[in-house]
Amino acid sequence: MYDTIIIGAGPAGMTAALYAARSNLKVALLERGIPGGQMNNTSDIENYPGYANISGPELAEKMFEPLENLGVEHLFGSVEKIEHQGAIKKVFTEDEVLETKTLIIATGAFHRHLGVPGEEELNSRGVSYCAVCDGAFFRDEDLLVVGGGDSAVEEAVFLTRFAKTVTIIHRRDELRAQKLLQERAFANEKIHFIWDSVVKEIKGDKRVSSVMVENVKTGEISEHEFGGVFIYVGLDPVSEFAKDLGITNEAGWIVTDNHMKTAISGIYAIGDVREKDLRQVTTAVGDGAVAGQEVYKYITENF
Repeated sequence: MYDTIIIGAGPAGMTAALYAARSNLKVALLERGIPGGQMNNTSDIENYPGYANISGPELAEKMFEPLENLGVEHLFGSVEKIEHQGAIKKVFTEDEVLETKTLIIATGAFHRHLGVPGEEELNSRGVSYCAVCDGAFFRDEDLLVVGGGDSAVEEAVFLTRFAKTVTIIHRRDELRAQKLLQERAFANEKIHFIWDSVVKEIKGDKRVSSVMVENVKTGEISEHEFGGVFIYVGLDPVSEFAKDLGITNEAGWIVTDNHMKTAISGIYAIGDVREKDLRQVTTAVGDGAVAGQEVYKYITENF
């Protein structure tokens, strides 16, 4: 029996574990991969207080380091469902059933797919959702980045370290990214733009060779040669295992109040899986700190 189980070891989950463990609770941090979440896919983090620039994997390592000394149990597994029976919550993984007094869901979100022909067939053969992971495999290639937000522009700039050229395609005629990021992209001679357009098909035999593009204003379809396609068109929550609990909205984001409480007493949600406006490392850390304190208060009052 744990005082709290935290599902997900991204910045939100690790911060919640830190605060809960410092309150002398019995804490389990359940993760299906390496700690860090989306930070492991980020080359440079420039807006985390205290660091002018730090890589995502390095920051993840620094966040995880103190947890073992505080007695946090690091468990591996993929959650299949959750049951709440009065005061006790049960977490079902593929291998075991864990019991806890409180539960913190910090499973984050994953990159949305385009759903166009060729995308799945050429995944990992020129189609990627992680520039940090795969960028070095595309030296001197012409690359396409799909999207117009912060992630798309950041990763486009990162890819210029390896690529011959990087083209950003966006369905609108202006980017949605922060102005600072836009300025960097516009100033980079390797970066080009295709405006008011969407990807209709990704073509290639054994790997990506070209992309069919449609102009959304004129309907004109054209083919462009690219050696790789990097897709950044939004996120979807990792919350399938919680769909029967009645704590998500129609899109699957978990709804909470300002104390990270869901509609079920003793269950909390933090970080990118939560319904909120800003999804950043800093906001995830803030969520985690609040939830770590809230589970301590809940256990003190109810057990």
